[in-house]
Amino acid sequence: MKIQDLGFLVIFVVLLFVKKDKFFIVAGLVSIALAIPLFSFWVFFTAERLTWYAAAFFLVAIMGKIFFEKEIV
Repeated sequence: MKIQDLGFLVIFVVLLFVKKDKFFIVAGLVSIALAIPLFSFWVFFTAERLTWYAAAFFLVAIMGKIFFEKEIV
């Protein structure tokens, strides 16, 4: 387990306790924004992990909107 995995788990658990879908979306966008320069510098392992983390953040935000919101607009 690398340092970025531990950082992801800490942020993910904190956001689960906060229960705000917007924070998950922001975290996903930040992960993608950090991955773009890493891909250009050929740091593929970390950049790929960041895209997976972004997908996880987006998935939780979507699931939160679908299952826990009374009205989806």
